[in-house]
Amino acid sequence: MAYRLKATESVPDGIRRIVREEVEDATKQLANGRGDQRDGAIHEARKSIKKIRGALRLMQPELGRGYKRENDRLREVGHHLSEVRDAQAIIEVFDGIVDKYKGELTPECVRAVRRGLLKNKQETEARLDVEKIVREAVTALRAVGRDVNRWPLEADGFEAIAPGFKRRYKRGQAAMAKASKQPSADTYHNFRKRVKDHWYHVRLVESLWTEMMRAREAALKDLETWLGDDHNLVVLKERLESAPDQYGGERNVQVFAALMDKYSEELREKAMSLGERLYEQKPKALVRDLKKLWNDWQDQPPGMKGEQRRQRAGRKPARKQPGTESGAKKAAATA
Repeated sequence: MAYRLKATESVPDGIRRIVREEVEDATKQLANGRGDQRDGAIHEARKSIKKIRGALRLMQPELGRGYKRENDRLREVGHHLSEVRDAQAIIEVFDGIVDKYKGELTPECVRAVRRGLLKNKQETEARLDVEKIVREAVTALRAVGRDVNRWPLEADGFEAIAPGFKRRYKRGQAAMAKASKQPSADTYHNFRKRVKDHWYHVRLVESLWTEMMRAREAALKDLETWLGDDHNLVVLKERLESAPDQYGGERNVQVFAALMDKYSEELREKAMSLGERLYEQKPKALVRDLKKLWNDWQDQPPGMKGEQRRQRAGRKPARKQPGTESGAKKAAATA
């Protein structure tokens, strides 16, 4: 499965293929995830849903009113699956905190909090009809897979993706500026969502990648991870502070809250430092550079496209292409 546009297909065909592939993957995960495999299956399915929404956002200017209908449908599916997944995810966040600060926590404190989180997970699953949620998600996703053939996608070439790429990049700049001026859980979470949009869009044009674009994708992944970890800390802290008696008492919660605040500050500092570099270029200039990469990609002979495939697969290049070494060094220096 390739979450990227290909030179052998038009942009509309590529977007439709990508959506259908992600729908197929998500529905298989949900249909086959049983017992101990269910949490992982739901997690993978949610990732596919987010990737579909990323492709949707890239094509929003052309989709028009249809964008809201499809995005709302996918958001609802993701929300229902999140109810099931989040109880397990919050335990994983807790385990990460314990591992990071194990020298500052007593075994009694750790056991008390984890016991409370496990109980909450069991109660959540008992309250929810998980099988029904999964069935409804599969039905909704299959409908998206069918409807994608009717999406009003007609434009081809770079002009088909440029407006969406530019719009979402600008929104990322705005979200970062707001998080910097008004730091809060909400502004940082919104920044994370906009970073994820841009990350998916860069991945969709993976075939264009130079060393510079590969460095950008890796940096966006780091940035999204740090902001995601920060959001998870916020959710965990709220959960503990809402009912301290379930987690060993006020003292236990205070100890964890202090550590989470410390970690959150570290994550946000790293995220802002990296974000400033990733979003420093003006949108018009970024799109101009991307258009040049697109045109170069379309003009490449088949042999060079094969070389790109080998590099993506992690194999050693057969030989250096003329003029690429200095460009790679420059990209590494500016990443």
